[in-house]
Amino acid sequence: KYLSRHEALGSAGASDRGDADNADPGGPAAEWLAHARAIRKEREVAARENRSPRLAELVRQWGGVTIAYRRRLVDSPAWAMNHEELQKALEEGVRFAECLTPLRIEVDEAGEVEAVLFVPAPSALPEAPVGESVRLDARSVLIAAGTQPNAVPAREDPAHFRLDGKHFQAIDENGQPVTPPHGNPKPDEPLVLMEGPGDGRRMSFFGDLHPGWSGNVVKAMASARSGHPVIDRVLRSRAPASAENFAQFSRRIASLLGARVERVERLGPTIVEVVVRAPLAARNFAPGQFYRLQNYESTAPRIELGENRVPVRLAMESLAMTGAWVDRDEGLVSTIVLETGASSRLVERLEPGEPVVLMGPTGTPTEIAAGETVILIGGGLGNAVLFSIGAAFRARGSRVIYLAGYRRLEDRFRSDAIEAAADSVIWCCDEPPGFVPGRPQDRAFPGSVVDALQALGDGSLSMSSDTPRLSEADRLLVIGSDRMMAAVAKACSGPLAVFLKPGIRAIASVNSPMQCMLKEVCGQCLQPHRDPDTGRESLVFSCFQQDQPLGCIDFDALHQRLEQNAAQERQTARCIVSVL
Repeated sequence: KYLSRHEALGSAGASDRGDADNADPGGPAAEWLAHARAIRKEREVAARENRSPRLAELVRQWGGVTIAYRRRLVDSPAWAMNHEELQKALEEGVRFAECLTPLRIEVDEAGEVEAVLFVPAPSALPEAPVGESVRLDARSVLIAAGTQPNAVPAREDPAHFRLDGKHFQAIDENGQPVTPPHGNPKPDEPLVLMEGPGDGRRMSFFGDLHPGWSGNVVKAMASARSGHPVIDRVLRSRAPASAENFAQFSRRIASLLGARVERVERLGPTIVEVVVRAPLAARNFAPGQFYRLQNYESTAPRIELGENRVPVRLAMESLAMTGAWVDRDEGLVSTIVLETGASSRLVERLEPGEPVVLMGPTGTPTEIAAGETVILIGGGLGNAVLFSIGAAFRARGSRVIYLAGYRRLEDRFRSDAIEAAADSVIWCCDEPPGFVPGRPQDRAFPGSVVDALQALGDGSLSMSSDTPRLSEADRLLVIGSDRMMAAVAKACSGPLAVFLKPGIRAIASVNSPMQCMLKEVCGQCLQPHRDPDTGRESLVFSCFQQDQPLGCIDFDALHQRLEQNAAQERQTARCIVSVL
């Protein structure tokens, strides 16, 4: 796919900057192109010789695929339950390295994986020399970290999601607590019900959430097959909730759950607002939460590139989009997009009335304290996130000082919403002469938000007499690019520390790469933390808890993660440019 698009863009006369053969000789794009050409050549040779392509041999030449396992192969669940998996893997050239425990992943100077270091697992291989390590070269590492029930709802709503050990508390059809047998995928009596909202309704749970069917996908499918008769009986035992027939009910549910584009409006050279009609998504929003926006591939624009007319479907990757505002009465959700990568540039091509995927709201709402002095710091698109947050703080009696930062004068948008979110606004801009404040209590600052914080702290930025000083702030919340937030974090632990109240709550909203956005499921959003006092390292799922302690965030790791799909994004962006 990458090669065909690369060649089509070249034949169309498009610039090859960023992913041409000679533009990135050591990067991933050059390697993808070389591998794709080798695969193409092998398929051509195989067709001439009337045989199957020997792709496994190519993979072995490139280093092959090795599964390193802590135990012996014959101890694996696949051997016991589905040995065909192993047979097919061996046929495809997959190698197995038994009795190895991973010690660490080694990286090169560019921060890319180079090898994995293992030590023999003594319990599985007693004869292995103690302390002897095994180094396996690696370009890509996939980690199977095991499965455990995702009980996030029990943490968010313990009144309605009770636990029985690691799993949800099951009840029988009479509402009595029961304990399903563990590890029995074919029970005589499926127990798939749990408590509901307290009005006699029930909820169901399957797969890894259930002790009887946890462990693998095959069991999860078996759970649905065994459990659906229980759900059918419970529904049949209850009187209908309304007089609607099924057609009426389905139309109403579709109107509540469905999402369609209401309008798309350009707010600046790189800022686009997308307003979506999605009643339930609007109704459940709380300040600080976000959504996942994506178009449907079936309705995405289709283009043809180059002389060979290579078909390209302009389908968006899923985008994590913060809710700027919602209208609960009208069922509208506003999301604001910064045009950085290819997917965000496709947003402007959405048409009013077009169906889209809008998942959410998700994430943990921002903690809104009452009666505090709050410093909000927004950078570029991050300012859109703070509209609802600042207004919520003010509604609870907190005093809000808002530093709104921009690189260029033309980047500012929705200044009225920022003013409504703050008692005082400091308009920061790198481009002279800067902004003109619209209210007496607001100020303009020619420079970055970090410089403005310094000026606010040392008194060189004169504010109105009723504006709190920086030393009075109880809470600081920063949202923007990873580099901007890193600069604020460095300043807060350095020159700004003398101006900050001891124990101030300093928070950054982390928008790391995300995929499922289902809270602690896929792991794409993992963000490393390092305690500045103890050096202890930990990981946080950003899709569950996006507001994180400013001083603990590993911003270098965040920057690397945000750059991981740059090569694909550059190519898709060139596809878009070629047709705009």
